[in-house]
Amino acid sequence: MFANVKNGQMAKKSVILESKTDICESFLKILWDEGFISGYRIFAQNTSKIEIFLKYSRTGKPAINSLKCLSRPGQRLYYSAKQIWKLDSSKTFIIFSTNQGLKTINECKKNRLGGEPLAVIN
Repeated sequence: MFANVKNGQMAKKSVILESKTDICESFLKILWDEGFISGYRIFAQNTSKIEIFLKYSRTGKPAINSLKCLSRPGQRLYYSAKQIWKLDSSKTFIIFSTNQGLKTINECKKNRLGGEPLAVIN
């Protein structure tokens, strides 16, 4: 899904379609809460598809400049709660997979949670 959102932003598409999974839905909820996408909706007739509305500025620049995956199946990364405090959350936006679900870096710092960094958004 990361690649589809990134490619849709680069191609200046307003809407992209994605297959629905629980992790994709929680990832989209975080993106919507933080203002990176305009919204998303699950189709009524086909509940296995999600329609994602991408967001752009008035000048046409995409809201998501870069979207990079940090942890990969071949090389997993894990950060403890102490290590997360050393990361600068003012420059980049990081989404972590924790034992309580997907959380932003600020939520992990507030709740003192560690986890696996999934994506960095600039």
